[in-house]
Amino acid sequence: MYDMIVKVLFKGADILTLDPERPLLRGCDLAVSGRAILAVGKVPKTFRPDETLSGRDRLVTPAFHNAHCHSPMTLVRGWAEDLPFDRWLNEKIWVAESALQEEDVYWGAALAACEMIRSGTVSYADHYFWMRQVAKVVAGSGMKALLAWCLFGLGEDKEIGRATFQRTLDFADEFNGAADGRLKVALGPHSPYMCPDAFLREVVEAAHKHKLPIHLHLSESQEQVERSKAAHGKTPIAHLDELGLFDTPRPAIAAHCITADDRDIQILARKKVAVAHSPKTYMKLGMGMAPLQRFLDRGVQVQLATDGPASNNDLNMLEVMRLAGLYQKNEQRRPEALPHTQLLRLAASAGAVTPGAPADLLLFDTGQAHWLPRHDLAAAVVYSSHPADITHVMCDGRWLLKDKELVTLDEGRIRREAEARALRLVGTPMRRVRRYRG
Repeated sequence: MYDMIVKVLFKGADILTLDPERPLLRGCDLAVSGRAILAVGKVPKTFRPDETLSGRDRLVTPAFHNAHCHSPMTLVRGWAEDLPFDRWLNEKIWVAESALQEEDVYWGAALAACEMIRSGTVSYADHYFWMRQVAKVVAGSGMKALLAWCLFGLGEDKEIGRATFQRTLDFADEFNGAADGRLKVALGPHSPYMCPDAFLREVVEAAHKHKLPIHLHLSESQEQVERSKAAHGKTPIAHLDELGLFDTPRPAIAAHCITADDRDIQILARKKVAVAHSPKTYMKLGMGMAPLQRFLDRGVQVQLATDGPASNNDLNMLEVMRLAGLYQKNEQRRPEALPHTQLLRLAASAGAVTPGAPADLLLFDTGQAHWLPRHDLAAAVVYSSHPADITHVMCDGRWLLKDKELVTLDEGRIRREAEARALRLVGTPMRRVRRYRG
Protein backbone atom coordinates (compact mmCIF):
# COMPACT_ATOMS: atom_id res chain seq x y z
CA MET A 1 0.00 0.00 0.00
CA TYR A 2 1.21 3.54 -0.71
CA ASP A 3 2.79 5.80 1.89
CA MET A 4 0.66 8.18 3.88
CA ILE A 5 0.44 11.77 2.66
CA VAL A 6 3.40 13.89 3.76
CA LYS A 7 4.40 17.54 3.52
CA VAL A 8 7.09 17.91 0.86
CA LEU A 9 9.29 20.86 -0.10
CA PHE A 10 10.96 20.89 -3.52
CA LYS A 11 13.86 23.28 -2.87
CA GLY A 12 15.38 25.39 -5.63
CA ALA A 13 13.99 23.40 -8.56
CA ASP A 14 13.09 24.54 -12.04
CA ILE A 15 9.31 24.36 -12.33
CA LEU A 16 7.41 23.96 -15.59
CA THR A 17 4.06 25.37 -14.49
CA LEU A 18 2.10 25.38 -17.82
CA ASP A 19 0.65 28.66 -16.55
CA PRO A 20 0.69 31.10 -19.53
CA GLU A 21 1.49 33.97 -17.17
CA ARG A 22 4.68 32.36 -15.82
CA PRO A 23 5.35 29.09 -17.70
CA LEU A 24 8.82 28.37 -16.27
CA LEU A 25 10.23 29.29 -12.89
CA ARG A 26 13.97 28.86 -12.36
CA GLY A 27 15.48 27.84 -9.03
CA CYS A 28 12.14 28.02 -7.27
CA ASP A 29 10.57 26.37 -4.20
CA LEU A 30 7.36 24.34 -4.31
CA ALA A 31 5.45 23.08 -1.26
CA VAL A 32 2.98 20.19 -1.16
CA SER A 33 0.66 19.71 1.78
CA GLY A 34 -2.04 17.07 1.83
CA ARG A 35 -3.30 16.20 -1.63
CA ALA A 36 -2.65 19.62 -3.14
CA ILE A 37 0.07 22.11 -4.00
CA LEU A 38 0.33 24.62 -1.17
CA ALA A 39 2.68 27.19 -2.67
CA VAL A 40 4.83 27.86 -5.72
CA GLY A 41 7.66 30.32 -5.27
CA LYS A 42 7.05 31.95 -1.92
CA VAL A 43 6.51 29.22 0.69
CA PRO A 44 4.91 30.27 4.02
CA LYS A 45 7.44 30.61 6.83
CA THR A 46 5.19 28.43 8.98
CA PHE A 47 5.45 25.47 6.57
CA ARG A 48 7.31 22.55 8.16
CA PRO A 49 8.02 19.85 5.58
CA ASP A 50 8.40 16.18 6.43
CA GLU A 51 10.71 15.84 3.42
CA THR A 52 12.88 18.29 1.49
CA LEU A 53 14.15 17.41 -1.99
CA SER A 54 17.02 19.26 -3.61
CA GLY A 55 16.08 20.86 -6.91
CA ARG A 56 19.61 20.91 -8.28
CA ASP A 57 19.47 19.74 -11.91
CA ARG A 58 15.81 18.87 -11.39
CA LEU A 59 12.64 19.95 -13.21
CA VAL A 60 9.16 19.71 -11.66
CA THR A 61 6.31 19.26 -14.17
CA PRO A 62 2.67 18.21 -14.10
CA ALA A 63 2.15 14.46 -14.29
CA PHE A 64 0.45 12.93 -17.34
CA HIS A 65 -3.05 11.64 -18.08
CA ASN A 66 -3.52 8.82 -20.59
CA ALA A 67 -6.94 9.51 -22.11
CA HIS A 68 -7.60 6.06 -23.61
CA CYS A 69 -5.95 2.69 -23.10
CA HIS A 70 -6.58 -1.01 -22.55
CA SER A 71 -4.06 -1.54 -19.77
CA PRO A 72 -4.39 -5.34 -19.32
CA MET A 73 -3.40 -5.78 -22.97
CA THR A 74 0.21 -5.69 -21.83
CA LEU A 75 -0.28 -9.47 -21.88
CA VAL A 76 -0.47 -9.49 -25.70
CA ARG A 77 2.19 -6.85 -26.30
CA GLY A 78 4.19 -7.85 -29.38
CA TRP A 79 1.94 -10.80 -30.24
CA ALA A 80 -0.04 -9.20 -33.10
CA GLU A 81 2.48 -7.48 -35.32
CA ASP A 82 2.57 -6.14 -38.90
CA LEU A 83 -1.13 -6.73 -39.60
CA PRO A 84 -3.90 -4.44 -40.88
CA PHE A 85 -6.58 -3.48 -38.37
CA ASP A 86 -9.19 -6.07 -39.43
CA ARG A 87 -6.74 -8.99 -39.34
CA TRP A 88 -5.15 -7.65 -36.14
CA LEU A 89 -8.55 -7.96 -34.43
CA ASN A 90 -9.96 -11.06 -36.14
CA GLU A 91 -6.86 -13.26 -36.26
CA LYS A 92 -5.05 -12.23 -33.10
CA ILE A 93 -6.64 -9.98 -30.48
CA TRP A 94 -10.20 -11.27 -30.31
CA VAL A 95 -8.84 -14.81 -30.57
CA ALA A 96 -6.38 -14.43 -27.69
CA GLU A 97 -9.03 -12.81 -25.52
CA SER A 98 -11.17 -15.93 -25.76
CA ALA A 99 -8.62 -17.59 -23.44
CA LEU A 100 -8.48 -14.63 -21.03
CA GLN A 101 -9.14 -15.42 -17.36
CA GLU A 102 -10.31 -12.90 -14.79
CA GLU A 103 -7.12 -12.89 -12.74
CA ASP A 104 -5.07 -12.34 -15.91
CA VAL A 105 -6.64 -8.89 -16.08
CA TYR A 106 -5.28 -7.96 -12.65
CA TRP A 107 -1.69 -8.86 -13.50
CA GLY A 108 -1.83 -7.29 -16.96
CA ALA A 109 -3.18 -4.06 -15.47
CA ALA A 110 -0.59 -4.16 -12.68
CA LEU A 111 2.22 -4.49 -15.23
CA ALA A 112 0.76 -1.50 -17.08
CA ALA A 113 0.63 0.50 -13.85
CA CYS A 114 4.35 -0.09 -13.26
CA GLU A 115 5.10 1.09 -16.78
CA MET A 116 2.82 4.12 -16.63
CA ILE A 117 4.16 5.34 -13.30
CA ARG A 118 7.76 5.00 -14.48
CA SER A 119 6.94 7.09 -17.57
CA GLY A 120 5.11 9.81 -15.64
CA THR A 121 1.44 8.86 -16.00
CA VAL A 122 -0.63 9.04 -12.81
CA SER A 123 -4.15 8.91 -14.27
CA TYR A 124 -5.74 7.06 -17.16
CA ALA A 125 -9.02 6.16 -18.83
CA ASP A 126 -9.18 2.39 -19.22
CA HIS A 127 -11.57 0.37 -21.39
CA TYR A 128 -11.48 -3.39 -20.92
CA PHE A 129 -13.07 -6.42 -19.26
CA TRP A 130 -13.39 -7.62 -15.66
CA MET A 131 -12.89 -4.09 -14.41
CA ARG A 132 -13.08 -5.03 -10.74
CA GLN A 133 -9.58 -6.42 -11.23
CA VAL A 134 -8.35 -3.14 -12.71
CA ALA A 135 -10.04 -1.25 -9.85
CA LYS A 136 -7.95 -3.31 -7.40
CA VAL A 137 -4.80 -2.20 -9.23
CA VAL A 138 -5.85 1.46 -9.13
CA ALA A 139 -6.71 1.32 -5.45
CA GLY A 140 -3.44 -0.34 -4.50
CA SER A 141 -1.17 1.65 -6.79
CA GLY A 142 -2.29 5.11 -5.69
CA MET A 143 -3.09 6.12 -9.27
CA LYS A 144 -6.29 7.72 -10.58
CA ALA A 145 -8.46 6.14 -13.27
CA LEU A 146 -11.72 6.33 -15.16
CA LEU A 147 -12.73 2.70 -15.73
CA ALA A 148 -15.12 1.51 -18.43
CA TRP A 149 -16.17 -2.16 -18.56
CA CYS A 150 -16.24 -2.99 -22.28
CA LEU A 151 -19.39 -4.64 -23.66
CA PHE A 152 -20.45 -5.47 -27.21
CA GLY A 153 -24.17 -5.92 -26.57
CA LEU A 154 -24.26 -9.03 -28.76
CA GLY A 155 -25.31 -11.54 -26.11
CA GLU A 156 -23.48 -13.21 -23.24
CA ASP A 157 -21.77 -15.77 -25.48
CA LYS A 158 -19.98 -12.91 -27.29
CA GLU A 159 -18.85 -11.16 -24.09
CA ILE A 160 -15.61 -11.84 -22.23
CA GLY A 161 -16.52 -13.64 -19.00
CA ARG A 162 -20.16 -13.76 -20.14
CA ALA A 163 -20.58 -10.27 -18.68
CA THR A 164 -23.99 -8.62 -18.66
CA PHE A 165 -24.92 -4.95 -18.73
CA GLN A 166 -26.39 -5.23 -15.25
CA ARG A 167 -23.10 -6.58 -13.97
CA THR A 168 -21.28 -3.53 -15.29
CA LEU A 169 -23.87 -1.23 -13.71
CA ASP A 170 -23.37 -2.99 -10.38
CA PHE A 171 -19.63 -2.36 -10.78
CA ALA A 172 -20.31 1.32 -11.44
CA ASP A 173 -22.52 1.68 -8.38
CA GLU A 174 -19.90 0.01 -6.20
CA PHE A 175 -16.72 1.67 -7.44
CA ASN A 176 -17.58 5.15 -8.70
CA GLY A 177 -15.83 7.50 -6.26
CA ALA A 178 -13.92 4.67 -4.52
CA ALA A 179 -10.26 4.75 -3.44
CA ASP A 180 -10.54 8.18 -1.82
CA GLY A 181 -12.17 9.53 -4.96
CA ARG A 182 -9.30 8.43 -7.21
CA LEU A 183 -11.49 5.95 -9.04
CA LYS A 184 -14.30 6.99 -11.38
CA VAL A 185 -16.46 4.84 -13.65
CA ALA A 186 -17.77 5.23 -17.21
CA LEU A 187 -20.05 3.02 -19.27
CA GLY A 188 -18.10 1.15 -21.94
CA PRO A 189 -19.96 0.09 -25.09
CA HIS A 190 -17.29 -0.97 -27.55
CA SER A 191 -18.32 1.04 -30.61
CA PRO A 192 -21.21 1.80 -32.97
CA TYR A 193 -19.75 -0.64 -35.51
CA MET A 194 -20.02 -3.55 -33.03
CA CYS A 195 -22.89 -2.59 -30.70
CA PRO A 196 -26.54 -2.80 -31.87
CA ASP A 197 -28.58 0.40 -31.68
CA ALA A 198 -30.92 -1.12 -29.11
CA PHE A 199 -27.99 -1.73 -26.78
CA LEU A 200 -26.60 1.77 -27.34
CA ARG A 201 -30.00 3.26 -26.42
CA GLU A 202 -29.97 1.19 -23.24
CA VAL A 203 -26.50 2.57 -22.44
CA VAL A 204 -27.69 6.15 -22.99
CA GLU A 205 -30.65 5.59 -20.67
CA ALA A 206 -28.36 4.17 -17.97
CA ALA A 207 -25.91 7.06 -18.38
CA HIS A 208 -28.72 9.49 -17.58
CA LYS A 209 -30.01 7.42 -14.68
CA HIS A 210 -26.59 6.86 -13.06
CA LYS A 211 -25.03 10.16 -14.19
CA LEU A 212 -22.07 8.43 -15.81
CA PRO A 213 -19.99 9.29 -18.89
CA ILE A 214 -19.72 6.96 -21.87
CA HIS A 215 -16.33 5.86 -23.24
CA LEU A 216 -16.19 4.11 -26.62
CA HIS A 217 -14.35 3.72 -29.93
CA LEU A 218 -15.63 5.86 -32.79
CA SER A 219 -15.11 6.43 -36.52
CA GLU A 220 -11.81 4.61 -36.94
CA SER A 221 -11.86 4.11 -40.73
CA GLN A 222 -13.54 5.15 -43.96
CA GLU A 223 -14.99 1.63 -44.20
CA GLN A 224 -16.79 2.18 -40.91
CA VAL A 225 -18.15 5.47 -42.23
CA GLU A 226 -19.43 3.89 -45.44
CA ARG A 227 -21.11 1.02 -43.58
CA SER A 228 -22.75 3.48 -41.20
CA LYS A 229 -24.06 5.56 -44.11
CA ALA A 230 -25.41 2.45 -45.79
CA ALA A 231 -27.13 1.26 -42.60
CA HIS A 232 -28.28 4.57 -41.10
CA GLY A 233 -27.80 7.25 -43.72
CA LYS A 234 -25.34 9.00 -41.41
CA THR A 235 -21.71 8.93 -40.36
CA PRO A 236 -20.96 7.08 -37.11
CA ILE A 237 -20.58 10.39 -35.25
CA ALA A 238 -23.85 11.79 -36.59
CA HIS A 239 -25.58 8.49 -35.86
CA LEU A 240 -24.48 8.50 -32.22
CA ASP A 241 -25.58 12.11 -31.93
CA GLU A 242 -29.04 11.09 -33.17
CA LEU A 243 -29.13 8.29 -30.58
CA GLY A 244 -28.47 10.89 -27.86
CA LEU A 245 -25.15 9.41 -26.81
CA PHE A 246 -23.55 12.86 -26.65
CA ASP A 247 -26.36 14.40 -24.57
CA THR A 248 -25.73 12.54 -21.32
CA PRO A 249 -24.99 14.42 -18.06
CA ARG A 250 -21.23 13.74 -18.31
CA PRO A 251 -19.35 14.41 -21.59
CA ALA A 252 -18.57 11.33 -23.66
CA ILE A 253 -15.04 10.11 -24.40
CA ALA A 254 -14.61 9.10 -28.05
CA ALA A 255 -11.40 7.27 -28.87
CA HIS A 256 -9.80 8.03 -32.22
CA CYS A 257 -12.34 9.72 -34.60
CA ILE A 258 -9.81 9.20 -37.39
CA THR A 259 -12.41 9.78 -40.10
CA ALA A 260 -14.46 12.87 -39.31
CA ASP A 261 -15.95 15.37 -41.75
CA ASP A 262 -16.74 19.02 -41.05
CA ARG A 263 -20.23 18.26 -39.72
CA ASP A 264 -18.82 15.55 -37.46
CA ILE A 265 -16.30 17.99 -36.05
CA GLN A 266 -19.05 20.53 -35.38
CA ILE A 267 -20.98 17.86 -33.45
CA LEU A 268 -17.95 16.88 -31.40
CA ALA A 269 -17.23 20.50 -30.50
CA ARG A 270 -20.84 21.46 -29.75
CA LYS A 271 -21.47 18.41 -27.59
CA LYS A 272 -18.12 18.80 -25.74
CA VAL A 273 -17.03 15.26 -26.62
CA ALA A 274 -13.50 14.50 -25.40
CA VAL A 275 -11.56 12.95 -28.29
CA ALA A 276 -8.67 10.68 -27.31
CA HIS A 277 -5.88 10.95 -29.88
CA SER A 278 -3.46 7.98 -30.18
CA PRO A 279 -1.07 8.70 -33.07
CA LYS A 280 1.30 5.77 -32.58
CA THR A 281 -1.48 3.20 -32.97
CA TYR A 282 -2.76 4.91 -36.13
CA MET A 283 0.68 4.88 -37.71
CA LYS A 284 1.54 1.35 -36.60
CA LEU A 285 -1.70 -0.15 -37.96
CA GLY A 286 -1.66 2.03 -41.09
CA MET A 287 -5.04 3.56 -40.24
CA GLY A 288 -4.43 7.14 -41.36
CA MET A 289 -4.33 10.07 -38.96
CA ALA A 290 -7.16 11.84 -37.15
CA PRO A 291 -7.54 15.53 -38.14
CA LEU A 292 -5.97 16.81 -34.93
CA GLN A 293 -5.34 20.38 -36.09
CA ARG A 294 -8.92 20.75 -37.34
CA PHE A 295 -10.19 19.43 -34.01
CA LEU A 296 -8.13 21.98 -32.10
CA ASP A 297 -8.95 24.87 -34.44
CA ARG A 298 -12.69 24.24 -34.08
CA GLY A 299 -12.73 23.83 -30.32
CA VAL A 300 -12.94 20.06 -29.95
CA GLN A 301 -11.66 18.89 -26.57
CA VAL A 302 -8.64 16.69 -27.35
CA GLN A 303 -6.53 14.64 -24.98
CA LEU A 304 -3.52 12.51 -25.85
CA ALA A 305 -3.54 8.76 -25.32
CA THR A 306 -1.42 5.68 -25.91
CA ASP A 307 -4.23 3.25 -26.77
CA GLY A 308 -3.47 -0.33 -25.73
CA PRO A 309 0.00 -1.90 -25.62
CA ALA A 310 -1.14 -4.51 -28.15
CA SER A 311 -1.19 -1.81 -30.84
CA ASN A 312 1.08 0.89 -29.39
CA ASN A 313 3.43 -1.57 -27.68
CA ASP A 314 4.10 0.76 -24.77
CA LEU A 315 2.33 3.21 -22.48
CA ASN A 316 4.79 6.07 -22.81
CA MET A 317 3.08 9.47 -22.95
CA LEU A 318 6.41 11.19 -23.66
CA GLU A 319 6.55 9.31 -26.94
CA VAL A 320 2.91 10.11 -27.71
CA MET A 321 3.57 13.83 -27.33
CA ARG A 322 6.63 13.56 -29.54
CA LEU A 323 4.89 11.64 -32.30
CA ALA A 324 1.81 13.88 -32.22
CA GLY A 325 3.96 16.97 -32.68
CA LEU A 326 6.30 15.59 -35.31
CA TYR A 327 3.52 14.14 -37.43
CA GLN A 328 1.56 17.39 -37.50
CA LYS A 329 4.59 19.53 -38.31
CA ASN A 330 5.50 17.31 -41.24
CA GLU A 331 1.95 16.73 -42.50
CA GLN A 332 1.12 20.45 -42.45
CA ARG A 333 4.58 21.49 -43.68
CA ARG A 334 4.52 23.98 -40.81
CA PRO A 335 7.25 23.64 -38.18
CA GLU A 336 5.28 26.00 -35.94
CA ALA A 337 2.27 23.65 -35.85
CA LEU A 338 1.35 22.15 -32.47
CA PRO A 339 3.86 23.95 -30.22
CA HIS A 340 5.51 21.87 -27.51
CA THR A 341 3.73 23.78 -24.74
CA GLN A 342 0.39 22.85 -26.31
CA LEU A 343 1.41 19.19 -26.44
CA LEU A 344 2.25 19.31 -22.74
CA ARG A 345 -1.17 20.76 -21.95
CA LEU A 346 -2.86 18.01 -23.98
CA ALA A 347 -1.03 15.42 -21.88
CA ALA A 348 -1.19 17.01 -18.42
CA SER A 349 -3.12 15.26 -15.67
CA ALA A 350 -4.19 18.22 -13.53
CA GLY A 351 -3.40 21.29 -15.62
CA ALA A 352 -1.02 23.97 -14.38
CA VAL A 353 1.29 23.68 -11.38
CA THR A 354 -0.39 26.26 -9.19
CA PRO A 355 -1.45 26.58 -5.54
CA GLY A 356 -4.60 24.57 -4.86
CA ALA A 357 -4.10 22.21 -7.81
CA PRO A 358 -3.82 18.46 -7.14
CA ALA A 359 -0.27 17.44 -6.30
CA ASP A 360 0.18 15.27 -9.40
CA LEU A 361 3.85 15.96 -10.11
CA LEU A 362 6.96 14.61 -11.80
CA LEU A 363 10.60 15.28 -11.08
CA PHE A 364 12.98 15.00 -14.05
CA ASP A 365 16.76 14.70 -13.83
CA THR A 366 17.93 17.36 -16.30
CA GLY A 367 21.62 16.78 -15.75
CA GLN A 368 21.92 14.07 -18.42
CA ALA A 369 23.78 14.81 -21.66
CA HIS A 370 20.63 14.72 -23.81
CA TRP A 371 19.14 17.63 -21.82
CA LEU A 372 22.12 19.95 -22.34
CA PRO A 373 22.31 22.81 -22.99
CA ARG A 374 19.09 23.68 -21.16
CA HIS A 375 17.83 26.42 -23.46
CA ASP A 376 14.15 25.40 -23.33
CA LEU A 377 13.19 22.89 -20.68
CA ALA A 378 9.61 22.49 -21.93
CA ALA A 379 10.89 21.54 -25.38
CA ALA A 380 13.36 19.15 -23.78
CA VAL A 381 10.53 17.31 -22.00
CA VAL A 382 8.69 16.78 -25.28
CA TYR A 383 11.56 16.16 -27.69
CA SER A 384 14.57 15.02 -25.63
CA SER A 385 13.50 13.30 -22.42
CA HIS A 386 13.15 9.59 -21.66
CA PRO A 387 11.15 7.78 -18.98
CA ALA A 388 14.44 6.90 -17.28
CA ASP A 389 14.93 10.63 -16.57
CA ILE A 390 11.93 10.61 -14.20
CA THR A 391 13.17 10.16 -10.64
CA HIS A 392 10.01 10.88 -8.61
CA VAL A 393 6.27 10.62 -9.31
CA MET A 394 3.58 11.98 -7.01
CA CYS A 395 -0.19 11.56 -7.23
CA ASP A 396 -2.53 13.44 -4.89
CA GLY A 397 0.41 14.21 -2.61
CA ARG A 398 1.51 10.57 -2.30
CA TRP A 399 4.72 9.12 -3.71
CA LEU A 400 4.26 6.47 -6.39
CA LEU A 401 7.91 6.55 -7.49
CA LYS A 402 10.74 7.74 -5.26
CA ASP A 403 14.39 7.83 -6.30
CA LYS A 404 13.38 5.64 -9.28
CA GLU A 405 11.91 2.95 -7.03
CA LEU A 406 8.22 2.06 -7.18
CA VAL A 407 6.66 2.71 -3.79
CA THR A 408 3.21 1.15 -4.15
CA LEU A 409 3.72 -1.92 -6.35
CA ASP A 410 5.77 -5.13 -6.07
CA GLU A 411 7.31 -4.84 -9.51
CA GLY A 412 9.33 -8.05 -9.35
CA ARG A 413 6.32 -10.22 -8.59
CA ILE A 414 4.17 -8.37 -11.13
CA ARG A 415 6.70 -8.96 -13.89
CA ARG A 416 6.89 -12.70 -13.14
CA GLU A 417 3.14 -13.23 -12.85
CA ALA A 418 2.28 -11.15 -15.92
CA GLU A 419 4.76 -12.85 -18.22
CA ALA A 420 3.75 -16.35 -17.08
CA ARG A 421 0.08 -15.55 -17.69
CA ALA A 422 0.82 -13.95 -21.05
CA LEU A 423 2.65 -17.04 -22.28
CA ARG A 424 -0.19 -19.26 -21.07
CA LEU A 425 -2.75 -17.02 -22.73
CA VAL A 426 -1.36 -17.40 -26.24
CA GLY A 427 -0.36 -21.04 -25.72
CA THR A 428 -3.81 -22.45 -24.94
CA PRO A 429 -6.54 -23.43 -27.41
CA MET A 430 -8.33 -20.31 -28.62
CA ARG A 431 -11.34 -19.42 -30.70
CA ARG A 432 -12.70 -16.29 -32.31
CA VAL A 433 -15.62 -15.03 -30.23
CA ARG A 434 -16.76 -12.25 -32.59
CA ARG A 435 -15.89 -10.79 -35.99
CA TYR A 436 -14.92 -7.27 -37.06
CA ARG A 437 -16.44 -6.19 -40.38
CA GLY A 438 -15.57 -2.48 -40.41
